[in-house]
Amino acid sequence: MIIDVEQVKKEIIEVCKTLVFEYPKDVKRRLLEAKMAENNERAVLALNMLEDNMNIALDKHIPICQDTGMVIVYMQLGYDVCFNGDINEAINEAVRIGYQDNYLRKSVVSDPLFDRINTKDNTPCVIHVEYIKESKLIIDICAKGFGSENMSRVMMLKPAMGVNGVKDFVIETVKEAGPNACPPMVIGVGIGGSFDNVTYLAKKALFRDLDSSNPDSRYKQLEDELLTKINELNIGPLGLKGKTTALKVNIEYYPTHIAALPVAVNICCHVSRHARVVIS
Repeated sequence: MIIDVEQVKKEIIEVCKTLVFEYPKDVKRRLLEAKMAENNERAVLALNMLEDNMNIALDKHIPICQDTGMVIVYMQLGYDVCFNGDINEAINEAVRIGYQDNYLRKSVVSDPLFDRINTKDNTPCVIHVEYIKESKLIIDICAKGFGSENMSRVMMLKPAMGVNGVKDFVIETVKEAGPNACPPMVIGVGIGGSFDNVTYLAKKALFRDLDSSNPDSRYKQLEDELLTKINELNIGPLGLKGKTTALKVNIEYYPTHIAALPVAVNICCHVSRHARVVIS
């Protein structure tokens, strides 16, 4: 199966027209449900403001947030799929066009330490690839804001610390993030793999629908328990206290070494801008 890179480019340009202007349906639904469940006056006020901001952004076609993010791409590529050109360049070119044509803030610098010169087109993106058995291409796209990204952490726990060690680390990370991550948060947790792989898992977890659960019942239970404990922290929407510190906790895991228990927490603000393109 040969996929035309121009088709991929067009699809991503279209995604850029809505990605930072509209809440994903799952996020919007969770926010409205949270507002109905809140009994803290300031929390309700904060959630009302977020809803007003959501509606204004949609009606006037302006970004939900001034931080229009760095673009993260996860490609799931069928084993029999190939491209008629450079897929990485096609994705980056689509983001260049999408961000320029929609007058979105460009936030990427070419050198992270010394020069820090803005690339002026919000590229390069961060691109990950996985291989799947299906004969198709799935592209998940996220515009990740860095107020919440900067609150993320990774830790190599001792295996003996077990489930309680993971819980403590996740909850402590959220406590430290507090209002800086623009709660209510979406929290991606990676468990297992290696030092580099576990952060990949945590980021990947953020792409999952907020109405989904880990298919392993033990990890689903841990997702639910962490969400309950995090919402008991009383940080609340925008840090104004209340029941809704997080909208969802998603966990992804991978086998690891007998001597290790890697854990990563990738925090996303309430916007959690993500979209999917499927080509088959």
